Amino acid sequence: MPSQGYPGPPQGWGPYPPQPHGGGPQPPFPRPPRPSLTRSQRILKCVYNPFYAAQRAFRPSRPDAVEDLTVRKIQMWRTGLGIASWLVLVMSYKPVDTAKGVETVAGDKFDQSWISTLVLVCAFPLVIALFAFAAQGALRGLYLRRSLKSLGAVVALMGSMATFPLAVAPDPETAGFRDAIGTPGMVVLITLCAWSLGFALYGIALCLMHVFRTADIHEVLPPVLATLLVWVMAALDVINNENAEVPVLARIVFLLGAPVSVTVLSCWELYRLRKYHNLTVRHALGR
Repeated sequence: MPSQGYPGPPQGWGPYPPQPHGGGPQPPFPRPPRPSLTRSQRILKCVYNPFYAAQRAFRPSRPDAVEDLTVRKIQMWRTGLGIASWLVLVMSYKPVDTAKGVETVAGDKFDQSWISTLVLVCAFPLVIALFAFAAQGALRGLYLRRSLKSLGAVVALMGSMATFPLAVAPDPETAGFRDAIGTPGMVVLITLCAWSLGFALYGIALCLMHVFRTADIHEVLPPVLATLLVWVMAALDVINNENAEVPVLARIVFLLGAPVSVTVLSCWELYRLRKYHNLTVRHALGR
């Protein structure tokens, strides 16, 4: 006799998926997204975490900006290969068999990165001004307003670097300032220098990678500025006779490797922006 009563629910009905025969591991439930930080929480995190503060200051944050993950991966590989090639050159022609040699090489690399940042700081206002005034109509004012974040990144980096002379500069005015603030003031100043060190070192890396967050102005600006910076740095290396002890052939490869690779990468980035996102320099200028 068939069973009487109401029919049962269909198979698979209910909040849980049908179980396989004999049971087994079940997929984990999705976790709810983390709530975003409030404004006060972000400010507090910037105070005690200089690396988070550097991310907030030097990474592009325009919501409608196009972000190509493929280009980002290639940039990371290019940065890694550049560091590896520099290490090979240093270990081959600048032995670092002592602690002093390691300190000298590290200082040279930091100086080179800092000079690159300063060159970019000098080139940045000129290129941004030319780009904005070459734009048509309302785009000019839009780009000038967007450039405020990039200018803020420049000011933040310069301000963080200004704390170190206050702590160590030997001139009478700065020494008098340290005497005037006394021991409590020196504790605050040393703490500020420690915070600024992490902020500045990470900030320099982010500035060189994101080109002072110029993607907030327009996506085509970072590859253009990166190409300009790397060729200017190559010209400065030739003028300053850097790596004079390196053989000529290796020196040529070392000097041209970075500019050529960055130029190729930048052209490819512009190609991807044009092909997949319909963004070109001509379109950015409203022409």
